[in-house]
Amino acid sequence: MSAPSIPATAHQAMSPGLIVLVLSLLLGLQPVTTDLYLPALPAMTQGFGAPMSQAQLTLTALLLAFGLSQMVWGPLSDRFGRRSVLLVGTLLYVLASVGSTFSASMDQLIVWRTLQGVAMGAGVMCARAIVRDLYTPADGARIMSKGLTGLGVIACASAPLGGLLAGYLGWRMALMALAVFGAGALLVVALRFEETLAQKNPRALEPVTLLRTWWAILQNPTFWAFTLLATTSYGGLFTFLAASSFVFIQVLGLSQPAYGLAMFTMSLSYIAGTFICRRLLPRYGVRKTVALAGACTLTAGTSMGLLALAGVQHVAAIMVPFYIFMLAHGVHQPCGQSGAVGPFPQAAGAASALSGFLMMIAAFFMGGWLGKSLAAQPDSVLPLTNGLWFWSVLIAATAWTLVQRFGEVKTPPVRTDAGATNAG
Repeated sequence: MSAPSIPATAHQAMSPGLIVLVLSLLLGLQPVTTDLYLPALPAMTQGFGAPMSQAQLTLTALLLAFGLSQMVWGPLSDRFGRRSVLLVGTLLYVLASVGSTFSASMDQLIVWRTLQGVAMGAGVMCARAIVRDLYTPADGARIMSKGLTGLGVIACASAPLGGLLAGYLGWRMALMALAVFGAGALLVVALRFEETLAQKNPRALEPVTLLRTWWAILQNPTFWAFTLLATTSYGGLFTFLAASSFVFIQVLGLSQPAYGLAMFTMSLSYIAGTFICRRLLPRYGVRKTVALAGACTLTAGTSMGLLALAGVQHVAAIMVPFYIFMLAHGVHQPCGQSGAVGPFPQAAGAASALSGFLMMIAAFFMGGWLGKSLAAQPDSVLPLTNGLWFWSVLIAATAWTLVQRFGEVKTPPVRTDAGATNAG
């Protein structure tokens, strides 16, 4: 198999290993910000004397801000470049993480977590755009899977570390760990990262240009096919992240370190999925690979849902099917995230922003439903299992229909200024 194609200037500036490291750190902001603090969430809720619905806002508000902010960061990165946006975004992330550590109330924590979400949007959005800057659509899924393997490694460490910190040093130390990770990412970006955007668009922030660019993206069926694949797959993962700490710790009786271990094994399954993705893509192509993963997803969600409806409330009844779900997630995410920006080499920031925004909007509404369902059924696993079953059906439907029909990435013209059309 030939090596992925990288523009000569970018290849000279950064080695492939450094590119994967940068992608892993930027994409890893998301699991660090969510997974690491989840084992501390029940203790945090009790410490502030806050209701469960308010505690859920520390996650849902973060994700809503994460989604909305990308709509700003994307055009900014097309105008000023990825490096400038990353420096500002990662610095803001560190400051917000420190602020959240010293919050005096749940309301203050929600504010700081919202700022974290804004800052996180810069890193994750730029990571997807960087892949499109440097790689062709065909190679983008493979390099994205490598970056997401790094994300999986970070996620593996995040949950157990969060459980240990929360269990032995208190929940505030779990939040401080986010600041440490953010500072490390900022250091790498500042010292080693080189600009990947070959040509900045001086008119990218003009309202007319923005509207035309977004309209061209939204009219592209390939964008919708892969964005919906990534969105539904992330919806399933988010359901697990938002509900699992309460279900496993309060309903099934796991300790915080044991819950962290469960999250660790889940991340290992995801890492395995990204390796499987890289093996399947050269042999079967994107569409068949995604279809095979869709079958795994539907099998996992249905078996988990049926076990719960039969009254089986056990950790294994959730985790064993969820391992299969995460194997498939390791295929759907690199294919979905790279495929969504693939048709838009001249507007990768805007396409990445729109895709990320739609993913987080879905997560926000799911978080609201989960908060009410967990409060209404505090002794049941059904909010978790029914939610995952719901998303599994949507993932499989998207993989077997839209991706099969529109999954071949084509590069249409995208208007990036008021009077010119740039062809990819």
